[in-house]
Amino acid sequence: MKFFYNKSKTLNVSSEHKSEETAFYNMKKDFERDGQLIHVSELLHLAYKKYPNKVALISDGKQITYKEFYFRSALFAKKMQHLGVNPRDKILLCSGNSIDFYIAYFAIWMIGAVIVPVNIFLHEKEFAYVVSNSDAKAIFVSNDLKSKFDVTSNTDMANLDFILDDSDIDWESKVPKEVDFKVTTLPVEELALILYTSGTTGKPKGVMLSSKNIITNSLQDYARLMFINKSENDRFFSVLPLFHVFAQNTCMWLPVMAGAAAIIVKKIDRKLIMQGLTLKPTLFFGFPALYGLLCLLKTAPLDSVRMFVSGADAMPDKIRMAFALIYGRKICAGYGLTEAAPVIAVNHENESLATHYVGYPLNGVQCDIRDDAGNSLSRNNIGTLWVKGDNIMMGYYKSQEETDKVLVDGWLNTGDLGSINSQGYLSISGRNKDLIIHKGFNIYPQEVENILLSHPKIMQAAVIGKEDSSTGQIPIAFVALKGKEKISEGLLRELCAANLANYKIPKKFIYMDSLPMNATGKIDKKILQQY
Repeated sequence: MKFFYNKSKTLNVSSEHKSEETAFYNMKKDFERDGQLIHVSELLHLAYKKYPNKVALISDGKQITYKEFYFRSALFAKKMQHLGVNPRDKILLCSGNSIDFYIAYFAIWMIGAVIVPVNIFLHEKEFAYVVSNSDAKAIFVSNDLKSKFDVTSNTDMANLDFILDDSDIDWESKVPKEVDFKVTTLPVEELALILYTSGTTGKPKGVMLSSKNIITNSLQDYARLMFINKSENDRFFSVLPLFHVFAQNTCMWLPVMAGAAAIIVKKIDRKLIMQGLTLKPTLFFGFPALYGLLCLLKTAPLDSVRMFVSGADAMPDKIRMAFALIYGRKICAGYGLTEAAPVIAVNHENESLATHYVGYPLNGVQCDIRDDAGNSLSRNNIGTLWVKGDNIMMGYYKSQEETDKVLVDGWLNTGDLGSINSQGYLSISGRNKDLIIHKGFNIYPQEVENILLSHPKIMQAAVIGKEDSSTGQIPIAFVALKGKEKISEGLLRELCAANLANYKIPKKFIYMDSLPMNATGKIDKKILQQY
């Protein structure tokens, strides 16, 4: 494993990192044929053959084994084939968290088709764009979402050959002794999944992931998180929205590859989360806001969980410390992006590091910190993070111009600011586009936000840059206080002044009941820019 700080220097890895590398290649053999990675269409079949009687999915008091999971998926796959779905066709998947989502998802892969998961929180116009841009042939949509997107009469759906729903999944047929279905395999470099980004600038972009991207990153995760203290009866807590790549990687691909069970929670709801936790999950994946909710619950039954991993957004020190105080447990901070399938690094070993440190890169992931001119920077210098590896996306669907902006010689410009210290740990300072430049000085919003969140009365905080004719940009802070708490702007300025350079102190503080959030628990700064 190599960490690239500049073009001539690499860092020696520790013995533990070497062990992880060995684990990666040992596990990789289980997913190879003739020295080549298998296609994603074979993942569920392999799990069925290895773990037929192990519980695979648990939801709403119902549980099914890998044998039944494969059988129900095979029946749905046959139905799609009968309707005319061919290998490489794009199939939209529009459903909330459910067993049906898992069955439809893997069935699409089993016939060599391409999955296009849909963010169920999209506006109708955004949904219509995804339908049109993806060139989808069909859609699977859960009954509860049909009316939201008006799929039966929406003119944007006219080009689809057919619409499938919950009733098309066969729950009546009896599971046979042997499941007879031949999966369709394709070259692993071909397109297998299109994931539409949230569209922070302009229209959403369809991130294209190949079978190789997906299995590689799953194995990288597997080696980092599961070869240590792996249990034969692992249970993954599947509460993250399944349309999101973080959830698919950690709550779908990983459990199937490991022969583990997924405890499916329909949505992020206090009651449903508490009910799901009684089923004793062993691995918990969430974003910071979800861990903040667990802190508010205070008595969530978490004793069965051996590892907590956070991703999708920066983990505030305040939440990590509160979680440690309330539950006596550590949260492993991770980092990734959809274009990397998605995981780049996870800090699973060093509790003393601040939360902006996200561990060392996963096995096979190369990292380079570059300045604006594209020059590699030495250790401990902040610059733009570029990454390279077999997990990096193929490009953006039908958008070569946008692809060329971020993919250069196999290296992906993440758009994130970061640095790597002398021990090889990656630190993330925030999005490049969020960087505030005030009178020539760089202000990293995450640093200011962490200071504001250290105040016990502040529940949420976000800092953005606003254009100013004389100084370039000025930092503006948005804060949400707990309940009916009150705190003056003067006190907030004093808090910042005691911890930050004068130029980093927000010029204005705006109070809100709660800050706008997107579907993955991130504060939506696009909305804040409108104030």
